Amino acid sequence: MSSFFSSLGALASGPLVRLMGMGGQGAGGESGGSSSSTLFSFLPLVAIVAIFYFLILRPQNRKQKETKQMLSNLKKGDRVVTIGGIHGVIQNVRESTVIVKVDDTVKLELSRSAISSVSSQAKEEKEDKKADEKRIEGPDDKAGETSSAEEK
Repeated sequence: MSSFFSSLGALASGPLVRLMGMGGQGAGGESGGSSSSTLFSFLPLVAIVAIFYFLILRPQNRKQKETKQMLSNLKKGDRVVTIGGIHGVIQNVRESTVIVKVDDTVKLELSRSAISSVSSQAKEEKEDKKADEKRIEGPDDKAGETSSAEEK
């Protein structure tokens, strides 16, 4: 028991107590320099809090806003990936749930929060594929016609 009290006595005269300016002052009146040293001793703590905010809290809040916006913008035809890794296309959007078509005969009703990402827009993807096919077919056909005309 006495070792416990002696350790408390060591803590009472430790660096934290001196940092806060509560430690026993000498008779010489050294209080003039302790206020500035206390201020400078809190500077690293303030720097750590600032670094913590800019490296951890701020990016996390930004990601939460992006996720919230993504979930509110879900619409029919979006290709989504769930938290569990299930890929599908949204068939119906309700207030708090979505119906995802996984296969021709399989539809799942999921909570909006179960959607981890929107992989692509199904309708836009089809339009882009059609436009790409037209671009690819167009020049090839003309090139084929000119080469056959040159051979004659």
